[in-house]
Amino acid sequence: MVTGSYAHGVSGTALLGDTIGGNLDRAVQAYGEREALVDVASGRRWTYAQFGADVEQLACALLATGVAKGDRVGIWAVNCPEWVLVQYATARIGAIMVNINPAYRVHELEYVLRQAGISVLFASLSHKSSDYRAMVEQVRGNCPALRRTVFIGDPGWGRLMADGVGRPHAELAAREAELSCDDPVNIQYTSGTTGFPKGATLSHHNVLNNGYFVGELLAYTETDRICIPVPFYHCFGMVMGNLAATSHGACMVIPAASFDPEATLRAVEQERCTSLYGVPTMFIAELNLPGFAAYDLSSLRTGIMAGSPCPAEVMKRVVAEMHMAEVSICYGMTETSPVSTQTRTDDDLERRTGTVGRVMPHVEVKIVDPASGVTVPRGEPGELRTRGYSVMLGYWDEPERTAETIDAGRWMHTGDLAVMREDGYVEIVGRIKDMIIRGGENVYPREIEEFLHRHPKIADVQVVAVPDQKYGEEILACVIPRDPADPPTLDEVTAYCRERLAHYKVPRHLRILDAFPMTVSGKVRKVELREGYGA
Repeated sequence: MVTGSYAHGVSGTALLGDTIGGNLDRAVQAYGEREALVDVASGRRWTYAQFGADVEQLACALLATGVAKGDRVGIWAVNCPEWVLVQYATARIGAIMVNINPAYRVHELEYVLRQAGISVLFASLSHKSSDYRAMVEQVRGNCPALRRTVFIGDPGWGRLMADGVGRPHAELAAREAELSCDDPVNIQYTSGTTGFPKGATLSHHNVLNNGYFVGELLAYTETDRICIPVPFYHCFGMVMGNLAATSHGACMVIPAASFDPEATLRAVEQERCTSLYGVPTMFIAELNLPGFAAYDLSSLRTGIMAGSPCPAEVMKRVVAEMHMAEVSICYGMTETSPVSTQTRTDDDLERRTGTVGRVMPHVEVKIVDPASGVTVPRGEPGELRTRGYSVMLGYWDEPERTAETIDAGRWMHTGDLAVMREDGYVEIVGRIKDMIIRGGENVYPREIEEFLHRHPKIADVQVVAVPDQKYGEEILACVIPRDPADPPTLDEVTAYCRERLAHYKVPRHLRILDAFPMTVSGKVRKVELREGYGA
């Protein structure tokens, strides 16, 4: 009998019925004297007791400033301790925190402030070329809901915190008594390739449980210390990082305001981190540092590589050279809080390099024919769809766009092409929109990327489609060379592929790049690689 590509994450561990505030209270009571948060750059540290007290003070301050249940509070900032305090304080009072991409400029900022109806905004003062204060001033007049902006690092932060001193605890307790775990707690804007971004609206139940079960599968306890160089703005940082930590009494370690490979390895060494997160390009940057071998990374045992396909060769080096024997691959999307599949700590190297794991506890996944919606047999490619506690409430104030993505059966349509193996492990073979159709042949970029990662002259590679008069689409390999002074030629790449890949999978075009265009969450913007071809 043919087995269908469907799997359900049966679990003996129950889902949490907590709000985020209630869950944090339990951690404070159980682990009060253990470290909760470390900011390496500033040297600031919080025990769980101190962290809980500061979260409560900020929550009371937000109540004092008139933030009601369901009000939207924006955070437009790089990684810092204040970001984490805002995350938990807004959750405690039933406000909806809106994550704003730190790379946004004026046009995008105004859209999010207006679309979400943000009334209070927390923002960095500046970062790199961005003057956040100046940009807020530019859009303030067009955002009628915005009544207060607090800049992190400015005296306004201290004044707001002072508003929380002496507030009666009964007021906060009364607000918390009104909250349900199914209330919305977070809006994250997904970067669309066309049109404006959509605000994925997530509940306490969505994100708390996803963070908790990610941590369970990594075997987190209160002794773990998690180095988080990925942005808090994205689920990778605030859910898989922060909520996985606090739901297990573990410590959150911030290595820098934004990703810096040296600062990351220094933080792991200094803070004796047991877990390290990153997208593949981050791990590649760390492994390729000239002084990489000098860092003592022996405290590491686990971590997560996610955000984009993880090259097998990179994974092997992470296990062998970074001591991350229990490193995990996670797959998901913002709309699913985010993780739907994950490898386990005892999985062999093949499963951790060739798949994105198997279904998470309490989640369902299936692979379907994208045209008919019928589940395909295991081993055949189709669209991955997922259902369960992790599926978002919907896109903020956009029911029509929600209905395009979540069907009547509450299945989330991911847009990813995948194959479910006989053992239930899932391979992502590409995006439906990224699949290359060359002369009627379906070509999956991931397969070619994995193969080219083995080329001695190639440090990283992305494969995309470009228009072709004869075949409709042709294959372009965008390559970052190991040695910029000696990049591979198209003839070398062609010769390397010709004996090992079917002729229609051999790249016909080559671009040599210094870096790939990236989203702030670490995903390669393939649309820019396609559009930039020939420029």
